Amino acid sequence: MACKYGWVSKDIALFEFDPDVRAVLDPSDTKAHLQGTIPERAVLCFYSEILASIATEAVQVGELEAAHGVYPIWKVKRHGYDVAIFHPGVGAPLAACFLEEAIVLGARKVVACGGCGGLSPDLSAGQIIVPTEAVRDEGTSFHYLAPSRTVAGDPDGIATTQQFLSERSVPFVSGKIWTTDALYRETKQKVARRLEEGCLAVDMEAAAFFAVSRFRGIRFAQLLYAGDDLSGAEWDERSWTVSPSRQATFDLAVELVTRL
Repeated sequence: MACKYGWVSKDIALFEFDPDVRAVLDPSDTKAHLQGTIPERAVLCFYSEILASIATEAVQVGELEAAHGVYPIWKVKRHGYDVAIFHPGVGAPLAACFLEEAIVLGARKVVACGGCGGLSPDLSAGQIIVPTEAVRDEGTSFHYLAPSRTVAGDPDGIATTQQFLSERSVPFVSGKIWTTDALYRETKQKVARRLEEGCLAVDMEAAAFFAVSRFRGIRFAQLLYAGDDLSGAEWDERSWTVSPSRQATFDLAVELVTRL
């Protein structure tokens, strides 16, 4: 039910969406003195081993800080462009905060690369996925967009990604994924439900990335690879943290961001 403030009034507090672009604690206030300090093209990389390896060739141009530590922002020159690279943190709340801060620092064209859990037995280990839509089974996205079951990705970012991968003859699948906050509550029944509604995989950030990028009006694309497998009778780890798709999706993401 709409009230005079334009909010959606529901019994659940998470549905009380407020479209006001200003917040009491706003990233444009806390990072205002650092505006324009990073390149407009940025890659959000979830792979710590790759971030460690690029530190020898990159220049640190900033940092993002959470209660548990500091995350450096690196700048590299690739494909004729300066590209910022940093770890976005794990989980929708932190990833959204870091993306918000990166936008204030100058990021306008962003690609995220990371792993996800496969829900379908047809999804092989390492398969590259272009997420086009995410089921909003987390909380962060509801603070950026009005309540809905799913949130769509940036259509231009998706189209550019699909065209780019096709040009590179990289096999990929596109489709809906499931974003959840609760890693240890991915039950068999929920997996079955998400599979029935067309979800290929599960992650912890995509819905928030989609929502923040739409709310702030930036270009966004995402490359995921199928890591562990939730489709069988038991969870299969599939050595996902050492998959060659990690380096592959990172390299593709760095080139893709120059196309946005």
